[in-house]
Formats: sequence, structure tokens, C-alpha cells
Amino acid sequence: MSSALSSSTLFARLRALVLPALALGVLAACTPAEPVFRSTDITGADYGRNFRLTDHHGQERTLADFKGKAVTIFFGYTQCPDVCPTALVGMSEVMGLLGADSDRVQVVFVTVNPERDTPELLAEYVPVFDQRFLGMYGTPEQIAAIAKDFRVFYRKSGDLAGHYTIDHSAGTYVFGPDGRLRLYMRHGEEPQVVAADIKALLDGK
Repeated sequence: MSSALSSSTLFARLRALVLPALALGVLAACTPAEPVFRSTDITGADYGRNFRLTDHHGQERTLADFKGKAVTIFFGYTQCPDVCPTALVGMSEVMGLLGADSDRVQVVFVTVNPERDTPELLAEYVPVFDQRFLGMYGTPEQIAAIAKDFRVFYRKSGDLAGHYTIDHSAGTYVFGPDGRLRLYMRHGEEPQVVAADIKALLDGK
């Protein structure tokens, strides 16, 4: 009788130890893992499938030309007073933070003002921020189609026959080295955050 009581007591003690541990394990399994990226993960979006523009060197480009690199794409225009230069300065800082890994990154600036942003003007403007950056242009119809593909908004305002500005979306899209669209980065994101996210992509995340 005393032996049976001892066994019951033993089993009760084991249950008291094991069940809470199992419960903690279940809770741990249900707890979401920390996100890999600080930027918005849009993996699976199919934007940019028909990307085909000419760079400021006069060479026609598709995203396949940059396979093996992370590619960032920003839409803007050379006479933009603040947003565009700020974005390009930020990417220049990102390239510095990435060090040797920056050679595996291609920064692309797509003009939304092809009527004025000639190849010559893009060739003067874009490399000021980093010689490796590429300005891209096309016909107004090509730019409109690619902007629509990326869900990018732009609209001229002011004297359309003379001085005008262009309201436009200000985020940056990032493709991984495998050519898949992976991230959307909001305008004004800290360069350290952008560099860390791009480094994660380069590391195969």
C-alpha cells in the first residue's frame, strides 16, 4: 500500500515538472520568429517583369542584366528639389556602409520626366552620388508602363509648358540577387537599416 502511494506521488511530481515544460515548448513554437527585414517584405509581388529601359550610357537594360546583385529601383527626376537627391544621398551612404559588398549592389534611378531628363543630363546627375549608380530613361510611354507595373504614381504640376514640378511616389524597391522582388523601403529610412536589409539579401535571406 505504501509502495502504491509512493508511485502515485512520484507520478504526480513528474506531471508537475513535465507538463509546464511541454506547455512552454508549445508556446515557444507558436511565438513568431523575429522578422529578418526592417523594410516591408513584398516577396512574391510580380512588379517589374517587363522592365526594359536604357541606361545613361546608352545601353538597353533588363533586370536579368544584374543577376547576382541586389538591385534598388527609385523613380524620380533630376530637377526634383528634395526627395530625389535625399534618396540618392541615402543610397550613397548605404554603399559606404556595405563596404566590399557594395560591388554586389546596383542602384537604379528611373526618370519620370523623360521629356527633359535626357541621357546626357542623367549622365551628369546620377553619377554625382556614386559612379556606379545608373540613370534609366525611355519614351514617355515606356516610363508610364513601367511606373504602372510598379504601382508608382507621378503627375506634373505647375506650368506644364515651362516650369513644373512632379509629384511622385518616393519609396525604393529592392530585388534580391536571384532577381526576385523582395523589399519595399519607405523614403527616409535610416541608411543603417537599409544596409542591414540589403546585406541580409546578399547573404541569401
